[in-house]
Amino acid sequence: MEEMKEQACASTHFVMNGKSCKAPSIKKLPVLVHSGLVAVYGTVVLNQIVLFLGTDDGQLLKAILNEDMESNCPEVLYEIKEETSIFPKLRLDPVDNNYIYLSSANKVRRIPVANCGRYVSEQECLSAKDPYCGWCSWNRRCTLKENCSNSKKGWFNISRAPDKDLKILLSFPAKNQVAVAANVSKVLTSCMIKVVTPVEVFYENVVLKNSSCFCNLTTPVVTDNEHSSIHQAVIPCGDNVLGTFLKWAKAMFAENYDDVILVILSGHQLKVMMLLWVHERLVGRKNVWEHISIHSIEPLWISTLGKSEITVKGENFTNASDIKLVLTGITGCKPDIIKVRKVLNDTQMTFTLPPTRKEAKSICIQAHGKKCSPPMTLHYVSLPSCFGITPNTSWISGGRKITTSGRNFNVVDSVIISDDQRSNLTVSRCPGSKSEYHYLTPSLSHATEGKVVDMMLKVETTFIPCVKLHYHPDPVFINYQLHTELDPDLELKIYVSMKVINYNSIFKMKENDNLNISKTEVEVYLSYMNGAQTKKIWFNVQNITKKPDRSTILCKFKREGTDKIDFSTVKVFVKLGNFEHEVKPTSSHIYLYVLILLPIVVGVIIVAFIVTRYKSKELTRKQSQQLELLEYEIRKEIREGFAELQMDELDVVDSFGTVPFLDYKHFALRTFFPESGGFASIFSEDMPQSRDQTSKDESFNMLHALICNKNFLVTLIHTLEKQKNFSVKDRCLFASFLTIALQTKLVYLTHILEVLTKDLMEQSSNVQPKLLLRRTESVVEKLLTNWMSVCLSGFLRETIGEPFYLLVTTLNQRINKGPVDAITCKALYTLNEDWLLWQVSEFKTVVLNVIFEKIPENESGDACQTIQVNVLDCDTIGQAKEKSLQAFLNKNGFLYGLQLDEVGLELLSEEQQRELLDIDGSSEVLEDGIRKLNTIGHYEISNGATIKVFKKKANTRSDVDYSDEHCHLILPDSEANKDVKGTGHKGKQKFKVKEMYLTKLLSTKVAIHSVVEKLFRSIWSLPNNKAPVAIKYFFDFLDAQAESKKITDPDVVHIWKTNSLPLRFWVNILKNPQFVFDIKKTSHIDGCLSVIAQAFMDAFSLAEQTLGKEAPTNKLLYAKDIPLYKKEVKAYYKAIRDLPPLTTSEVEEFLTQESKKHENEFNEKVALIEIYRYVVKYYDEIVNKLERERGFEEVQKQLQQVKALFDEKKKCKWF
Repeated sequence: MEEMKEQACASTHFVMNGKSCKAPSIKKLPVLVHSGLVAVYGTVVLNQIVLFLGTDDGQLLKAILNEDMESNCPEVLYEIKEETSIFPKLRLDPVDNNYIYLSSANKVRRIPVANCGRYVSEQECLSAKDPYCGWCSWNRRCTLKENCSNSKKGWFNISRAPDKDLKILLSFPAKNQVAVAANVSKVLTSCMIKVVTPVEVFYENVVLKNSSCFCNLTTPVVTDNEHSSIHQAVIPCGDNVLGTFLKWAKAMFAENYDDVILVILSGHQLKVMMLLWVHERLVGRKNVWEHISIHSIEPLWISTLGKSEITVKGENFTNASDIKLVLTGITGCKPDIIKVRKVLNDTQMTFTLPPTRKEAKSICIQAHGKKCSPPMTLHYVSLPSCFGITPNTSWISGGRKITTSGRNFNVVDSVIISDDQRSNLTVSRCPGSKSEYHYLTPSLSHATEGKVVDMMLKVETTFIPCVKLHYHPDPVFINYQLHTELDPDLELKIYVSMKVINYNSIFKMKENDNLNISKTEVEVYLSYMNGAQTKKIWFNVQNITKKPDRSTILCKFKREGTDKIDFSTVKVFVKLGNFEHEVKPTSSHIYLYVLILLPIVVGVIIVAFIVTRYKSKELTRKQSQQLELLEYEIRKEIREGFAELQMDELDVVDSFGTVPFLDYKHFALRTFFPESGGFASIFSEDMPQSRDQTSKDESFNMLHALICNKNFLVTLIHTLEKQKNFSVKDRCLFASFLTIALQTKLVYLTHILEVLTKDLMEQSSNVQPKLLLRRTESVVEKLLTNWMSVCLSGFLRETIGEPFYLLVTTLNQRINKGPVDAITCKALYTLNEDWLLWQVSEFKTVVLNVIFEKIPENESGDACQTIQVNVLDCDTIGQAKEKSLQAFLNKNGFLYGLQLDEVGLELLSEEQQRELLDIDGSSEVLEDGIRKLNTIGHYEISNGATIKVFKKKANTRSDVDYSDEHCHLILPDSEANKDVKGTGHKGKQKFKVKEMYLTKLLSTKVAIHSVVEKLFRSIWSLPNNKAPVAIKYFFDFLDAQAESKKITDPDVVHIWKTNSLPLRFWVNILKNPQFVFDIKKTSHIDGCLSVIAQAFMDAFSLAEQTLGKEAPTNKLLYAKDIPLYKKEVKAYYKAIRDLPPLTTSEVEEFLTQESKKHENEFNEKVALIEIYRYVVKYYDEIVNKLERERGFEEVQKQLQQVKALFDEKKKCKWF
């Protein structure tokens, strides 16, 4: 060997960058062999090469090479439970090199590179020679360096030397082999060829990378091993490495070896390894051994538990001595030497194999201290596991073939069936594979329906749970029918003349079971007597038809020959595994039973037919009655609806007394702050007087002066609107505060409105001009609403107030004319379908004589009054009180003097006096615990009854906000489906459909139609051919802006005017009468006014309405009126445009007069304080904006002075 290396070194010539050099020979390089390698990764740790190896059965191994490039026994770092193959690429964690990434079919795992904790003592830790592990003296345990508390001083490893400049090259050229080449910082070039374990790898698959040299190979030198040789050669530079080597290999080994050649080339820049398969013949080579000969070893697959006995078969065993078995695993691991367990005879002997990890090992037999026999491969695999079982049921008698799927079944010794009533049963095995195990189920005579037993796998002395097996009773075969025409003439005809194969069919019925028997499991045969002999005919099972009640097995047999069957001796047998059963034919007595039962069945059928026919007629009669009742109800509802449409218009209120207008202050505050009720009281109060009147006035005066600077105010508003957290609510509040602060300067406020509106037009014109003033998303839009409210308050009070109040009063009267549910406020008479009470029963009017006592709170009232009040029998007591107090107000023109919850009602009669309450002990309680409110009908109060109104002694509320535990007219679903009260109507349920009552919407619309039209025309008419100054001024302003922007589309100007006046002002007033009048708006009134407001806005819309039958009812109610309204609106807009334009002095005079009217209405200083809060909040942004603009230097100083004054007040805790 050394001489060969010296010769190779002497003839080595390596050219690099034009320079030649010599290199000494490299030492012998290691080869690592393992079964099933699929991935490899190498790294250098503390000058030691560490290899991470992945296998096709899911193992991650770690091998460490020593200084001589020899591997230790690889350690199993991780095993994948499912034994799936590892992907070829292994990678260290780039962040933490103490972990390696392991990827397989369904998961990527992060595995520690070392299991240091397995070494308990310091000696074990250091003896392992694992470069990752070291002894941590601080923690006194074996750890990774990073896991030691004091790793700088207290952690030491097998090597403390710094890492050398060591380069390694790993090659994984074929399955089962890894080659490693390493060099230090020297110029080395050598070529070594070594024969290793054969694997089939073809040279076409070999890839040479970065190669620039080729080998001139020498003749082989035989080593001390007669079965291998080492060859060595030196190569000069060239190009065709692969071609040259293949020619040499073919010439060298053409008649000698059938082996894998491992070639290792290494150099300063070139390190290449490859494997080559040279496919040639072996001539005249035999395994000849002295004394003994080995033929086979069984088994060659065992579990990691080892094997208590394996059998070696061969010759000349009895005369051999010192027989041993050599078990060699992966490279680096110490082989196991096992002595023979027992020599059975001259051809057989046994060994016991120890447990070990899963891998393929080489096994050979050694005797007389001579060389080993040719090796065989022994596979250690993991313990078997089960995946499923088919089928999972068996009959009690057993013998059913079961197939269990899983892995590693070839190491199973036996299958055990175990239950709780008897000992383990070993079942017989059928031929199978390592992934399938076939066996026959044993008999369990004691099993019952649904008996479950455990199936276990026995490996050596270990029992492994597998699956559950369900036992069911043996199937019961009921009978059979034999269909044949085998009389002597027919059978003879078939056999002699035609020689046709006849088919006979047997149908056997069995009771339905859970066994799912297949046709391959069933054996059917027929036996009959032929003289003194018993003969059998075996049937071919064609199919099994399964039905819910029973299953049918269809069998056929082919009979040839002249044998005649005696059908009187025929017996049919069915065999399922160990179960064999004779099937009895259908009994002939069944026909007798049929003849007896037939008249009875016919009689039952006749009786059932008669009864069914009678019930059918009765049902038809009842259905006819119900249809007649339904038809009557529908006719009645339609007739009542028609009558209401013709008569209800006469119910309009003629006189309603004085209109309860709100004063201007409250009207303005409710308009300015519709959702901020707290500001009404704040602006109504006066500011507290301060001791330092001059200082206080100076700060507010300077702030007021700043606001009155048009350029500053416009810049301030634009700056605020650009802030992201300046919300829409903030913009509306700021506009309202500004309106109050400038209440006495309407001329100036109007100029600000013009400027801001023009700026808004500039923004909107770039996108869509028709959207101008559509929403309230800017300060100017809310400012326009407030400006309209201020300027049109007089017109609203003088012209619109009376018809508007008449509409609200008429609506209330109409709603209260019919039933109103006290819980939901839904009513029979309404304009809004959502508020329609369609579940109401019949009702009637009851006239009461209500006595009002003299009370101190009502000084203007008489001593005692009796007023007739119309109520409904379905009204609650609370509703009756409301109608009584309203009747008192209508008659006297003033309130009674007590609130609703302060008065009570008392029924006066000759027998007794009884207080009336919504809820008392007599209240009806429904099935689900809901209590029904008491009504006039509940107390059985008739026409002319006398009711006294009295003041309660204690202010105890009886009119509470009722919860879901109460009901009035809308009953729970369970109660609504019951029969109508009264025995005469039993079974006659009143038919209710919501659509039947939609005519109530139309009747309500007809009843108030004249009032609605009067209100609409008072809004869009011009009394005395004059328009309100504010409307004329702003409409002319919009016309001028459209002309200046050259907008020729008349629809754009129409939409601007609609968005500025009807949408921003009139709709807000129509939907909120409480803004104008001192009244309380209910949710029901709000729903009705929404319908009217929608019709009002549709009149101003330019879009043509296309309504169908499925359109909303609030659109359909005024569908026919809208075209007329649109014409009137267009005429209204045209009339305003045709009026002579207002002069500037006329507008300013009007605005000045309006300012004087409201000089002392509000505390303007409160508005200034609120404006200042916004200024302070965005002070930096405002100052930055002023600094960027020109001409605001003086304004900046004033703003700083204002801030200083207010800051001073804040220190004094006045502000």
